[in-house]
Amino acid sequence: MSSGRDAILARVRKSLARGPVDDGTRAELQARLSGHPRGIIPARSNRDHGAQVDLFVEMAEAVAATVDRVASPDGVPDAVGDYLAQHNLGADIRMAPDDWLESIDWTQRPTLAVTKGPSAGKDEVSVTAAFSAVAETGTLLLHSGPSSPTTLNFLPDNHVVVLRSSQVVGAYEDAWDQLRAAGAMPRAVNFITGPSRTGDIEQTIMLGAHGPRRLHIILVDDG
Repeated sequence: MSSGRDAILARVRKSLARGPVDDGTRAELQARLSGHPRGIIPARSNRDHGAQVDLFVEMAEAVAATVDRVASPDGVPDAVGDYLAQHNLGADIRMAPDDWLESIDWTQRPTLAVTKGPSAGKDEVSVTAAFSAVAETGTLLLHSGPSSPTTLNFLPDNHVVVLRSSQVVGAYEDAWDQLRAAGAMPRAVNFITGPSRTGDIEQTIMLGAHGPRRLHIILVDDG
C-alpha cells in the first residue's frame, strides 16, 4: 500500500476513533475481499440459460431499451441499418475496435459508413460489444480497454450494443465472477440498464440526461 493511501486511511480511522487494525481484523477483512461472498440473488434469475436470455430481453425492454434478435452475426449489419432507418438517423456509425465486431461482414449493408475508435462527442450513433449481460435486471456490463472505449458508451445519442446470447448470465455475481476470471481488472466497469434518464427536475423522467437517449440491443443467438 502506498504511503499516501496509508495516510488517508489513518485519518479516516482517527475520525472514527479507531486505532490500528489488529491482525485478527486484518485477516477477516482480507478473507472477505478475496472470498467474494455472494449476496441475496433474486429467484427469478435461477432458471435454465434459454429462460435467462428471455428474462434479459423482458427486463431490458421494461426499462425502455429496445431489443432485436438475429439468428447469426450475418444479421447484424441489416439490424443496425434497419434501426437507423426506423429512427431517421444517418448512415454514419462509430464502432468500437473490437475483434468480434470487426469479424462481421459489414459490407453486407453497403450504405453503412463505419468508422472505428473512441468518440469525441460528435457521433450520433455508436456500436459496441458487451462483456456480459445480467438477466435479473436486463443490465449490460461493458468495461474499458483498447477495444472498448468508454466514450462510445456515453457520448453518442444512440448506443447500439451487439450481444451474444451466450454472454447472458443470471445474476450480477455471475458477471463479476466472469470478469475476475478474465484477468486483470479494467480501469472502468460500466453497468448499463436502459437509456440514460433522470427525474431531478420536478420528478419528470427525461431520457438522455447523462448519456444516450436510446439504447438498442442486437442479440445474436449463438446457441
